[in-house]
Amino acid sequence: MLKSLFSGISGLQSHQTAMDVESNNIANVNTIGFKYSRANFSDLLAQTRSIATAPQGALGGKNPVQVGLGSTVSSMTRIFSQGSIQNSDKNTDMAIQGDGLFIISPDGGNTYKYTRDGDFKFDAGGNFVDNNGFIAQGWLRDPVTGKVDSTAPIENINIPPGLTTPASPTQDVVLKANLNSGALVESFSPAYKVASGTPPAAPTPPAVDANGNPIASGDVGVMYNESGEAFSLQAGQGIWASFVDSTSTATNTVAASSGTAKELDITFTLDDGTTKQITSTGGGANDSASVNANRYVSAINAQTAITGISASYDSVNNKIILTNPNSSVTASHNVQIASVGNTNSGLTASDDSVTAYRYQYDPTGSTSATGADKTFTTMADLRYAMEQEARAYDADGSGDTATTDNNIEISVNDQGKFEITNPGGGADAYDISLNITALTTDPGGATVTENTRFTRNMEALNSVLPTGTTGKAFSQGFEAATHSSSIDIFDSLGSKHTLRMEFRKVSVNSSTGSTWNMKVSVPSPATIDTVAPTNEKTGSIRFNNDGSLATYNPPNISFSGNNGSAPNQQVGLSFGTANKFDGMTSFDSRSSTSGISQDGFTGGDLVGIRIDQSGTLVGSFSNGRSFGLAQVAMAKFTNNEGLSSEGGNVYNQTANSGDPIIGTAATAGRGFIQSSALEASNVDLSRALTQLIIIQRGFQANGKTITTSDQLLQTLLGLKQ
Repeated sequence: MLKSLFSGISGLQSHQTAMDVESNNIANVNTIGFKYSRANFSDLLAQTRSIATAPQGALGGKNPVQVGLGSTVSSMTRIFSQGSIQNSDKNTDMAIQGDGLFIISPDGGNTYKYTRDGDFKFDAGGNFVDNNGFIAQGWLRDPVTGKVDSTAPIENINIPPGLTTPASPTQDVVLKANLNSGALVESFSPAYKVASGTPPAAPTPPAVDANGNPIASGDVGVMYNESGEAFSLQAGQGIWASFVDSTSTATNTVAASSGTAKELDITFTLDDGTTKQITSTGGGANDSASVNANRYVSAINAQTAITGISASYDSVNNKIILTNPNSSVTASHNVQIASVGNTNSGLTASDDSVTAYRYQYDPTGSTSATGADKTFTTMADLRYAMEQEARAYDADGSGDTATTDNNIEISVNDQGKFEITNPGGGADAYDISLNITALTTDPGGATVTENTRFTRNMEALNSVLPTGTTGKAFSQGFEAATHSSSIDIFDSLGSKHTLRMEFRKVSVNSSTGSTWNMKVSVPSPATIDTVAPTNEKTGSIRFNNDGSLATYNPPNISFSGNNGSAPNQQVGLSFGTANKFDGMTSFDSRSSTSGISQDGFTGGDLVGIRIDQSGTLVGSFSNGRSFGLAQVAMAKFTNNEGLSSEGGNVYNQTANSGDPIIGTAATAGRGFIQSSALEASNVDLSRALTQLIIIQRGFQANGKTITTSDQLLQTLLGLKQ
């Protein structure tokens, strides 16, 4: 009978313990990071009245006969389920979403404690502490490398009040851009200005790009008109140009007929190398010289559309005059007499007049400014060849073709236009009658496809410039595809300097790709080169024929601010990887800069701190820079339930929790961190209140067993009476 009393007592004690546990859970329903516990019941050792027996023959087996002796609370289980995340207005609050605990230390890192309570703040000394004053553990930024090394041992997180960051000079400029390779561009600039006169001697060694290929600055073949349309000049294309009409006066006089009719028989050489014979008919036996001359003139003029030559008769001197203004695209140029069948006209095979010449594009750079067939590659080549021809004209007929006998000047102005002046002066000064026409045949007579855009640009020069006039003739503008990008870089004092990078298309190779000149400049008095102008440095960038980057030069510049900052600051230029598309490219799309950055900055004061998902404390400075100052460490245990509670939302490691596995948030199974938020208690009030009812009923039932046993004992005592 006494056993039932003791069983009831043990039940009361067990339920009282469970009541204590559940009351504690409810008491901590609003405790940050609290994890509720559960009391686990187990029965006590039972009294065995008879043991179990096995079946024997026809007699079956018997189960053991045992009487239980009550219950006890055998263990407490802490439930580490996720609490809800509640946003807060404090940027140093942190909540863990997932497994793991913050590491804190009360003694500078000698011993560690652990918590889910992310209510951290900075104390007066810059320590990152919880509400107990324990300092959060993690990793600090290395002042040398500027990085937070999470593989190093953890230490107190301390960010000194009034933290400043010194200026950091720029070490690298990264540019991502596309330079338009297409036939129509929107970004272009006038061709470089070229002065009149004999060009300076070519540099020795000649200008070359990073691969040793010659750089043809101002290559007309890759230039554009004022609408951004590419000329795309091919080898052999070009123009005819004549500064005066081709005029020839017959050497001899026209003969009269003397009993026999006299007719014209003359053959002209055409542009394509073929000839055109012209004869007259209908002459009389007694025709005068003037009658014959007029008949000859009519025969020649009837073929002007083919030969370009028109004839006239000088009756005073009794001579035929041949003229070709060289202004027709369909007719031939110049006066070139191949043969004369008879001498009646007074014309001889030597009465030629050649003033129009071919100017043909040669992409190889093999140029010629003399002779009947001139070649050019660059604007400077074409300008010089035309000026040489204009100055070599023997206006006074002395036979002198010196280029110093007149003052005609042809230059390229700052608008990229050819500019012609005829100020007069000199023995061979003459009135310019400039005619430029399309080139459709080469010197061998082969057909040349007319480059209409180039011809149109040059045809604008067609004009009459009398000697001594102040007027000028201009071509249309020649443009080069260009693009530019700028960014501010910093010296060792934190002073800003604008670095400008300009790109200009200079050549195209169908096999290897395109080449662009590059000019890097900074405002004076800063310098980046040792030769004048010292604030500029030139180079080139080349692309493969698939638009990927081939190479560029220079890869870096040596910058000196000349303002008291450290000299010879090395600034790398990062334009991408060779044969890849991760930086500069050259596709048939608009020239544009998609990204430009540099790594320098001026000094600044700490103005704010935010925490990212990895637990990194990112400092924002008054100079606009942000970088990690420290990173909060997190610990993960094999058995979280084995941790012991110390109070104050703090846990200690035990023999059954396992050793802490320390690392960063969101790695190796550790949860990520949400800043400006706290993890609420995981106590579920509905569950806890239900448990109270269950515990209450259990406690009442156990009390009933005691009172019932007491009544039975009273009955037993009453038997003696």
